[in-house]
Amino acid sequence: MDTISDRLSELGLTLPPSPPPGGIYKPFVQVGQLGYLSGHGPYLGEAGYIKGKVGRDLDLASGQEAARQTGLALLRTMKDALGSLDRVSRIIKVLGLVNSTDDFHLHPMVINGFSQLMADVFGPERGIAARSAIGTNSLPGDMAVEIEVVIEIRN
Repeated sequence: MDTISDRLSELGLTLPPSPPPGGIYKPFVQVGQLGYLSGHGPYLGEAGYIKGKVGRDLDLASGQEAARQTGLALLRTMKDALGSLDRVSRIIKVLGLVNSTDDFHLHPMVINGFSQLMADVFGPERGIAARSAIGTNSLPGDMAVEIEVVIEIRN
């Protein structure tokens, strides 16, 4: 059986460095078999974050890419916290926030960039979660997307 690290390599994916803290919080908290990941943005590493409003500065495809990059940042935090992504039993719940213009209404399609990545990495049964996707008028540092996740953890 392939490991998740093998799967990342097959997909040609590289995880970014760990995102720097943006306040007084923990990026990952484990309670029993559940892992709660604080909101993450589309962190690129030294280049910072993908920024801007979807519907003005970014089109739908660019918003989806920002959501995908946010997924890579979340995977980095999971790996840092758990030691291996193979300990992720499944993605349970996702809240996706899209920094968007008032007339942009395709928030779920933006967050599909994240959901497709999780399905590609963990498979559809383990990677596709219950989800909410909403628009907001701003996000910290003008990030394009912010996503928080709840996961189930294997011992």
